[in-house]
Amino acid sequence: MIGRLSGTLLEKNPPQILLDVQGVGYEVDVPMSTFYNLPALNEKVVLHTQLIVREDAHLLYGFLTREERVAFRQLLKISGVGPKLALSVLSGLSIGDLALAVANKDASRLTKIPGVGKKTAERLLLELQGKFAVSGTSASSGVMEATAGNDIVNALLALGYNEKEADWAAKQLPKESGVSDGIRQALKLLSKA
Repeated sequence: MIGRLSGTLLEKNPPQILLDVQGVGYEVDVPMSTFYNLPALNEKVVLHTQLIVREDAHLLYGFLTREERVAFRQLLKISGVGPKLALSVLSGLSIGDLALAVANKDASRLTKIPGVGKKTAERLLLELQGKFAVSGTSASSGVMEATAGNDIVNALLALGYNEKEADWAAKQLPKESGVSDGIRQALKLLSKA
């Protein structure tokens, strides 16, 4: 499996790019969120990738962040969602917006994405529920479990927010907030900011 590519950006033809990795040119499909943040041509770029092998093709998808690749993989697990639709979802919504739409069960936001109808939007909301929250902390090497506030901050960081945004949102929440409710409330705060 090809999990990461580091090379020189040779061509940009949305949604596909051509990446030269030590003399080998890789055609990589990317979501528009990644495409708009790519460097100029002939600059170095690192992409986290997902290889999809079909009977008639080997397709490579690339993402600037690991979080985008994780979201792409989560979308692919949903019945009826293929790579093209998953790429369309990530092109239409940022990871934070997708997490917010799922948390708020906002099907209308998803139906604005090309290729996503009402039934598909409802399936996405159902299948993605709870997939974007941090599912606990590792207690390796004797580290004590993190507090709810730390879990909320970690979840926001995993969704692509920077440390300043995540810390600000966590500080706005009531002290007695649980992790899942705290994440929902923090996402609402960040969407309004």
